[in-house]
Amino acid sequence: MSGNDFPARLQKLREREGKSRVVLSQLCGLPDGAVRKYEKGEAKPTAESLAAIADHYKVSMDYLWGRTNY
Repeated sequence: MSGNDFPARLQKLREREGKSRVVLSQLCGLPDGAVRKYEKGEAKPTAESLAAIADHYKVSMDYLWGRTNY
């Protein structure tokens, strides 16, 4: 699992929804600054964080992580 696509996919989904990084963090129950760090590639999400983001966007964790394109 590389997760190389995760920062770009997260940013694309967030911007498409029109939410700020702070709002997305709050909606997913993540610490302040988590989404910024994920999008910049400064940190990788825990399994729980990845699941929360996937649930919010109704996509699979595999899609977010770049293992599938659907």
